Amino acid sequence: MSTSSDADAAADADADAGLDAIVGERGHLTNLAYRLLGSLAEAEDAVQETYARWYAMPSRKREAVESPGAWLTTVAGRICLDLLGSARARRERYVGEWVPEPLPDRTEWIGGAAVGGGTRPVDPADRVTLDESVNMAFLVVLESMTPAERVAFILHDVFRYPFAEIARIVGRTPAACRQLAASARRRVSAAQVPTAATPGQAPLVRHFKEAWEARDIKALVGLLAPDATMIADGGGLVGAALRPVEGGARIAEYLIQIADRAPGLKLLERSVNGRPGLVAQHTGVTVTVAAFELADDRVTRIWAVRNPEKLGPWVADEQN
Repeated sequence: MSTSSDADAAADADADAGLDAIVGERGHLTNLAYRLLGSLAEAEDAVQETYARWYAMPSRKREAVESPGAWLTTVAGRICLDLLGSARARRERYVGEWVPEPLPDRTEWIGGAAVGGGTRPVDPADRVTLDESVNMAFLVVLESMTPAERVAFILHDVFRYPFAEIARIVGRTPAACRQLAASARRRVSAAQVPTAATPGQAPLVRHFKEAWEARDIKALVGLLAPDATMIADGGGLVGAALRPVEGGARIAEYLIQIADRAPGLKLLERSVNGRPGLVAQHTGVTVTVAAFELADDRVTRIWAVRNPEKLGPWVADEQN
């Protein structure tokens, strides 16, 4: 014979299971929001707002939601869509070039002091899965899309959501969402974004590091494609080239000047958005994270993120 205490215990167990299911969606939402926004900080804000809206609902309405995961994804998608619209206006006022926020490998995720003295708690649910949809070249192409194109493309081509569900997020018909995704796909194809890591990228980045450390301008020029481009993002907070540096020789000269102005600059080989990259530290603090694109055994593009507001997830590792 069941007792009221048994019933209460069962109810509590159901409530705990429901809470676990809701909290368990956080990793998925963070992965989605980062790909949509290109900023971990903005992605975290979007996920936090999504949960705030969930818990702001009366309990009876939450209980009536058949699929909490679908509800959370829909709301997060709409929040990101709104943020993408406002981001365009913000980036028109951005000082210099804007580059997506770089991400470290899971093993390099910050768990203590961050750049600027802040802290970030270790939470596996916050970690973004590193795959081809977060390599820097791919994220940069996403920036050229309209907000609706980006949402439709990421949800369908990366997360495999059906267009009927995407339509509810974007506020358009499934057929229109299909067209949006197709348009976005053409942008990716036209940009010739590598779909897989370039063989030999790690050794080439290592040679690049060694040449930079040695201030060997001839070696740097030999590793850079003649028409290579470097884009630096300082956000107006630190020194950085306000326009792209074009040409292998000019990039090599620029890098040597940086090394000369920062004695003791330390370069570390690190995974940047799932690809081999470099982290520059000065007096033990991470000051630059560089992502690379390669073709024909040469560096064709460098994205150098120097904005300290974008370097929070990186460990200032003085031991390696």
